Amino acid sequence: MLSKKQARAFFLGGTLVTFLVFIGLTIYSFSKDQDQSNYGEITEQVVRGKNIWEKNNCMGCHTILGEGAYYAPELTKVIDRRGEGYIKAVLMSPVPWGPNGRKMVAYGMSDQEAEDVIAFFDWIDDIDLNGFDTVVSPLAKDKVNN
Repeated sequence: MLSKKQARAFFLGGTLVTFLVFIGLTIYSFSKDQDQSNYGEITEQVVRGKNIWEKNNCMGCHTILGEGAYYAPELTKVIDRRGEGYIKAVLMSPVPWGPNGRKMVAYGMSDQEAEDVIAFFDWIDDIDLNGFDTVVSPLAKDKVNN
């Protein structure tokens, strides 16, 4: 059993070691080598695409990086799965598009707007996901498993 003095020294030593490990890991996490955000690749076109995404409340139905609603498909790696031509056709379609019983609003975007949204999706696709190929919503997992 430890004496009061030994217990105090053990507690303070453990606290100091834990604090130093925490500070070291924090510095390591914020180092340039650990940056996975793809921040340096943001262009004006990507910003315009993000603004279009927000203006049309796409997150009300879709998810990106696991964030958003689960009504419509996850769009994190959508360019890899569907291709730019498919996405552009859906975004520029003048009529509502309804696969599998769900309906997507007919935004009827211009060519430039569709290209901007695709640039945003392409930028999202290049974010390092720590080995995950895609982030799948719980509803999509249920459909795959059934």
